[in-house]
Amino acid sequence: MTATFAISKHCNSLAEVRARFTVELASDESFFTEWHDDLPDLTETEKERCDRIKHQYLYHRDNGNIAEGLINQIAIAPLLEMAKFYDPPFDIRAEYPVEIERIEFDENSETLETIYRGRIDTLVIHKKLWVLVIESKGTSFNIEEGMAQALTYMLASPNQSQPTYGLISNGGFSIFVKVLKSEIFQYQFSNDFSLYNRRFNELYDVLRVLKKLAQQFQRSEPRTTGLLLGKLNDRFLDPLSEEEIHQWE
Repeated sequence: MTATFAISKHCNSLAEVRARFTVELASDESFFTEWHDDLPDLTETEKERCDRIKHQYLYHRDNGNIAEGLINQIAIAPLLEMAKFYDPPFDIRAEYPVEIERIEFDENSETLETIYRGRIDTLVIHKKLWVLVIESKGTSFNIEEGMAQALTYMLASPNQSQPTYGLISNGGFSIFVKVLKSEIFQYQFSNDFSLYNRRFNELYDVLRVLKKLAQQFQRSEPRTTGLLLGKLNDRFLDPLSEEEIHQWE
């Protein structure tokens, strides 16, 4: 017997995700240091744009709830652009379908094949590896539901031996998550970042984290200039004869 469930309907809390899938919260603080260690600096232009994003968000939020699509336009898309996720070597997918199959047991202890389906709002891919899963919500949605859904989506990543990162945001509040599989899946969240901090624009740090994650995949091995060692003799400096020139034509 097969049953199909929507991730958005059946994975709305972290407890539900842990109960349905083999995943646990990582307790080691060194598991997810990418969100706070050695973050790149921002330019003044980048800071000014983050300030403009914050101002625009608060202006529209003051007039009521903001729909998910507008959240993407106001906040998510500009941050991804500044972090250079729209440039090579990355590939961006929207409304990316995911499917997770599991064997479970019903109340009569009979085998039940369950399929969990959903769509990732925005997926960043690098050479077929999932780099960043983005789950954006309108301001009327609980961001904690988005955390559970994003975590579930990340369990479908084909590159389970490599870390996958997620960003969950409803504009006003944002949080990162890292998922990595060793014996089982483990996950850990960052601190949350709020646009309601009056003393500091926390979008600066959101962008710094995004830039760091992008740079991890943009780095390539530096090219090393070759050096030919040896000694030239006097014969090397003599001009070629006509016969030798014809040999090289």
